[in-house]
Order: sequence, then C-alpha cells, then structure tokens
Amino acid sequence: MDILTEIKTKIPADLAKVKRYMENRVGLGVSFDLGVREITLRDVPIQIYYVNGLCDTAYIIEIMETLVAINEFEGIEHPNSDMYALVKNRLVQQSVDVKQTMDEMVDQVLSGLIAIIVDDSQKALIIDVRSYPGRTPQEPDTERITRGARDGYVENIIVNTALTRRRIRDERLRFEIMRVGERSKTDIAIGYIEGIANPHLVEIVKNELECIKVDGLTMAEKTVEEFLVKQNYNPYPLVRYTERADVGANHLLEGHVLIFVDTSPSIMIAPTTFFHHVQHAEEYRQSASVGTIIRWFRFLGIFSSLFLIPLWLLFVLEPHLLPKSLEFIGPSDNNHVHILVQIAFAEVGIELLRIASIHTPAPLSSAMGLIAAVLIGQIAIDVGWLVPEVLFYISIATIGSFATPSLELGLANKYVRYVLLLMTGAFHVPGLIIGSTLFVLFLSHLNTLSTPYLWPFIPFSPKALWRIIIRRPVPVSHFRPRILHPIDRKK
Repeated sequence: MDILTEIKTKIPADLAKVKRYMENRVGLGVSFDLGVREITLRDVPIQIYYVNGLCDTAYIIEIMETLVAINEFEGIEHPNSDMYALVKNRLVQQSVDVKQTMDEMVDQVLSGLIAIIVDDSQKALIIDVRSYPGRTPQEPDTERITRGARDGYVENIIVNTALTRRRIRDERLRFEIMRVGERSKTDIAIGYIEGIANPHLVEIVKNELECIKVDGLTMAEKTVEEFLVKQNYNPYPLVRYTERADVGANHLLEGHVLIFVDTSPSIMIAPTTFFHHVQHAEEYRQSASVGTIIRWFRFLGIFSSLFLIPLWLLFVLEPHLLPKSLEFIGPSDNNHVHILVQIAFAEVGIELLRIASIHTPAPLSSAMGLIAAVLIGQIAIDVGWLVPEVLFYISIATIGSFATPSLELGLANKYVRYVLLLMTGAFHVPGLIIGSTLFVLFLSHLNTLSTPYLWPFIPFSPKALWRIIIRRPVPVSHFRPRILHPIDRKK
C-alpha cells in the first residue's frame, strides 16, 4: 500500500512497481482485456500496456516491429544512446503524447490508447491506436429528408467531429475536449467557432460541464442535459438534439455551441428556443416558397397535437358554442361511456401502442400496428367503448405529434394535451382558457443558458418572428440570430 501511495502521481523508474500498480489498481491479470507486453531493447526493459477491443492490432504489431528493429542496429548506433529518446524518435505515428503520472497514463490506456514505458525514464509514451467498435455514418431514422446528405453522426466522437469539420473548414473552428464521470471518464467535446460564438456562452457551457459530479454517463447526452440546463421535471426540451452533420454545422455558423458526447450519435445544440424544435432540414432542401408551406403544415400539425382534442371536447360539452354550420361536430347518439373516459381510453391505447412499437421486433411491428388499428379500434367502436369521432380526432392529434420534428417536443406537447383535456372536462370554457394561459406563462418563464425559451414571441421581436413564419432564401439572410449575441452578427 505504501508503494501505491508513493506512485500515485509520478510514474516510478522501476517497471516492476508499475506492473504491481496495474495489477492492484487496474486489474491487470484479472481483466482478460487488459494486457501488457514486455520486451527488452539492448538490455533495457520496456512495457507496453493496452486494452483489447479498443486498439487496432495492426498498428500495435507495426509499433512492435519498429521497436524490436532497434536491436538490429545496435552496432551502428551509439551504444550509450538514451533508450527513451531512441524509442520516442522511432515512433512514426502522428499522435504521440507524454504522460508523467500513473493516473493520466491509466486514463489513456482505458480510453483505447497504448502506453510505452522505458525503464528508468519515469515517463509514458501515449500512442493513439484506437479502433472503437461502431457503425459507419448513415442517415438517421428520425431526421430523414428527400434530398441531401445521407451521412449522420455515430457513436464515435472522433468520427462526429470529423464529419463536422468536413463541412466547416474554418481555422477558427474549435473542439475542446474534457472528461466527465468519476468512473466512466466519458469524453465530451465542446464545438464552436471562435469569432462567432459568444465567449460568455462558451464559458458557461464549459463551467457547467466541469461541475458535473457523477459516477458515469451511461445514458450519455441525456444525463449531460439534465446537469447542464437543470431540467428537473420540466417535460420541454431545453437543448436540441440532432444526428445530422449538416444541421450541426449550420447551427455552428449561427453562433450556437455543439456538445459531443462519446458513445452517443445525438449531438446537443445549445442554447435553443421553442421554435428551434419546430424546424426541419427538409425545409431548407426545398425552395423558399415550398419550404414555407411545409413549415406552415408542420405548425398546423403541432397546433392540432396540442389543442384539437381539448377544443373538440369543449364543443361536445358545450354544443351551443358551435355555429349552425358546424353543428355536425360531436357524437350524434348518446353513448353509455362518458366522452372524457372514451378519450382517456383511446389516449392510453395510443400511448401503449407507441411504447410497444419500440420494444417490438421490426418484422412484427407492421402486424402489431394492423391489429391495433383495425381489430382493436373497430371492436371498441362495435362494443360501444368508443365513438368513431374520438378515434378520428385522436388520430389527427397523433399524426400532429409525429409531424413535430423534435421527438422530445412532441412527447411534451402530448402530456400538456392531457392536462388541457382534464381542465376542459372539469371546468369547460374557463378550464381551457386558464390551462392555455398557464401553458404559455410556463413556457415564457423558461430560460435555457440565459436564453428566453419563447423568443422571438416573448420577448417580442417582429423581424425574427417573421423569419420563423416565412422561410427566407439563404442569399437574403444576412444576419445571425440576435438572441445568441454572436461576436460577428453578419453572415
């Protein structure tokens, strides 16, 4: 134990002590994937530490061949050459770092790099030979477009930053990396463009990430979000997620900060407002006029997912509010089940169907949807549990939820709809008005990294709101969003 205490900071000169440390603290000899290769170069012991599965074996073999070749030139090179300098000079890899503490060396080894330690040098040469298991970039399922790039972010942070840098070849693009998690030591990179992004915003994000104290980030970006924006029980997303590299690059150019979390294909965009979550890349892959119409239809779908069913319930409960031309709205015959109970029954069924579709194997998902839509729905109507209008309006509201680009926003709107339904069913007109007012007040009081959530609606900015309603052509969009306080506002 005394030896471990002594070498907690410095790498010992004696390699036997290094190996003992790795056995007692890191699990060398117990964990099958942690290995060490010991060789001798001109009577000088050398140790190479690695983790199987995270390293590219071909690179390790190449390094070994390079080092062993030192013995072949023993008569040519000076016999008293410093072995550490000789080994370092022979390494031709592009990424070679030097660590002088055991903690730093172990962190690098467990991240997939290899450590080469020369006897009596008290230094470790860290070489990047990582080869993480993962998939190739492909189009994300939740952000499909008809035309455009088909690559997307993956679970490898190195690939993700490379995909972003491929689209922005600016020398001022920065990716600052840090490690979060006392045990997981997960890599997190902060991406921004120096000279555009607000330095105060970048500093806030960095400070919030450095203050995260948790064992590990097994849920990756979602855990980071809860620490970063203090979401608690608020259902509304305070950061935007994307798996598209073009979307991430576009937000960088606007002055946003991107947060890359290793092992996650979802990149966080901060800060964002409510209206950032209702835009989609498809709008910018079409002409400005077509993109505007698509946006309007999307707004209509989001509105229907929130207010369509509460409004219909209000007209059923208060039929005198309907003009004569719309008197056909509402069930035509008396049903034994209260209309609010029917809506609750249908809403629960739809939500269970959504949850079940996530856990259902792909070959069976179509059959499950057919059974739920045709058999269960029709039987519920025939038995008398539901009237056809309930299923009709709930189907429209559900389609509106799926039309919402942000999955998190769609789910949040659905749960707010449940609250509006309860208040409308209990208090009729006052319930819907009070519920809607409280909903707007709740959103207006939200702030994400000092950014008002309902901007540009609250606080009101007519020009910015017009740019949300109308998709402007890129050649006439000369300025970055004012709410981000970019250093260079002009594009």
